[in-house]
Amino acid sequence: MKQAKESAPPREKKEKAPAPDRKPSREDRAVAVEEPGDQIRQVHRGPAPTPRLKELYVKELRPKLLTQLQLDNIHCVPRLVKIVINSGLGEGIKDFKVIEEMSRDLSAIAGQKPILRRAYKDVSAFGVRAGNPIGLMMTLRSKRMYEFLDRFISVTLPRVRDFRGVSPGNFDGRGNLTMGIREHTVFPEVDIDKVRRTKGMNVTFVTTAASDAHAKALLQGFGMPFAEKG
Repeated sequence: MKQAKESAPPREKKEKAPAPDRKPSREDRAVAVEEPGDQIRQVHRGPAPTPRLKELYVKELRPKLLTQLQLDNIHCVPRLVKIVINSGLGEGIKDFKVIEEMSRDLSAIAGQKPILRRAYKDVSAFGVRAGNPIGLMMTLRSKRMYEFLDRFISVTLPRVRDFRGVSPGNFDGRGNLTMGIREHTVFPEVDIDKVRRTKGMNVTFVTTAASDAHAKALLQGFGMPFAEKG
């Protein structure tokens, strides 16, 4: 007679964990990240906080400008649309490392990778051929725009050598302000030890203002220091 096979012991049933009372919101979610030295830090996964200058515009500056500029509709109040940063790098034709280093610094300054600009036609006087890299450009909008403006007014401009205020003559007549920065090392995000050559850039503040006077009132409300005439 064949011996009966020994029956396997019954499997133990795992008890299910009790369901939480409520589903955690995005603000409550956080993950533990291990770091060297057995240190654990909590990384917040919720939505990014609203920039300080955006709250200032919505709560204080916009109602103030509505009365100051004598506008009938709050939607007519000027607002900041975007900030455009341009840096011409003609030396990049011969040495592409110049563009790579400036791209690294601009990414640290604005938190966004710039776009490489190339020549669209030949210019024999400057030795430029169509397609040669000649500069970098980036456009900041929304939260990055307000964060850059806050750092630019509060930290960067006070670091500019012999700074005596922004000239009102830098407006283009359509409510847009363009400023020139001679040395990009004035931005605290730039590591000076890694910079071989200092470069300049143009920063343009694009607004919906109908005139330069309205745009100036808007930027003054954010804290832009304008020079007095005379």
